[in-house]
Amino acid sequence: MMTKIKLAVIKAGIFLLNMVYGVFKLLPVQRKVTMLSRQSNTPSDEFRMVKKGINIRDKGVKVVFLCHTLDGGVNSVLEDKIRYGFHMFTQMYHIATSKVAILDTYCMAVSILNHKKELKVIQMWHSMGTMKKFGYTALDTKEGSRSELACAMKMHRNYDYIFASAESYKDHLAKGFNCDTEKILTMPLPRLDLLHSEKYAKKVKDRIYQAYPKLREKPVILYCPTFRKEEEKFAGALKALTSAVDSERYHFVVKLHPLSKTAVEGPAFCADGFSSFEMLFAADYVISDYSCIVYEAAVRGIPLYFYNFDMELYTDGRGLALDYENEVPGPVSGDAKEIMASIEAEAYDMEALKAFADKYVTPVKHATKDIVDFVFNLMNE
Repeated sequence: MMTKIKLAVIKAGIFLLNMVYGVFKLLPVQRKVTMLSRQSNTPSDEFRMVKKGINIRDKGVKVVFLCHTLDGGVNSVLEDKIRYGFHMFTQMYHIATSKVAILDTYCMAVSILNHKKELKVIQMWHSMGTMKKFGYTALDTKEGSRSELACAMKMHRNYDYIFASAESYKDHLAKGFNCDTEKILTMPLPRLDLLHSEKYAKKVKDRIYQAYPKLREKPVILYCPTFRKEEEKFAGALKALTSAVDSERYHFVVKLHPLSKTAVEGPAFCADGFSSFEMLFAADYVISDYSCIVYEAAVRGIPLYFYNFDMELYTDGRGLALDYENEVPGPVSGDAKEIMASIEAEAYDMEALKAFADKYVTPVKHATKDIVDFVFNLMNE
């Protein structure tokens, strides 16, 4: 539990930041959209797609990217906390002078500060769907936040709108963000446009084949596991899966989470230089577990297989957001050999895969345009 002293320090810090923010709020609001992220230090493709759409519509709208990671959050090292603290002052200036703020993860400056009424905040969560519980549904679990800290830091507060990929996703998001479903709008992420674009698919595939020509020779199995804080069991499971793949018949590409420390051993390889999302365009089969990349693979119509060797850690611990074994569209097993036997059988229920995709990702053809239209509606209020 957090001590009273720590809670008092947090409250004092929030009070002081709001005092400083009050000065920034004296500045005039500009025709500006500020996009904030702790996912990476560079803007995501989706942020860039929205910016491009805004500027095509009106070059007079200023779009600002503020992307800065803080690995570990409150448990990060002091140097990173200080660096992020200075970054927050930049955030405060731009938020205070913007008409719209768009974020793709939790942002302290958005949640803890008292904003102008003119500001509209959009949470464009970075995931196409959800498998694991998160936010308020994962409080006090091993991988979740502590209740006291979430309350003190006003976690996921001050959102005016939250985007969901489909109606069926709204309940998961409402519980995770601890908000009313009225705030949640069906608005799939811009990456859906890329998943539907054969032009983009060819471009990415050509780049992959140029870097790894051998991938043209055999079907590609792509393994995209979720991140685990404790990786000892995962390392053994990865080795078992690698051993089960017949390297004479398949190429085996493993895309680990950026924070993962587990080594990938041959004949598997990492396809450095390409993200998990990009590798979908060269994959013939996808193996995952509780990663949200399964929604993107389903949209692309790639057969999915679920390697759940540590299922008990999620059912008994953090928890899953859906009825896993009854809802996922492909074979489920904690045995690597069984997963490979299912792939080699070459019998897959593609109708179930499409039903899964359509349930969790509304199949619109203009996701980016819809978001840009919505932003301009807010700008003109």
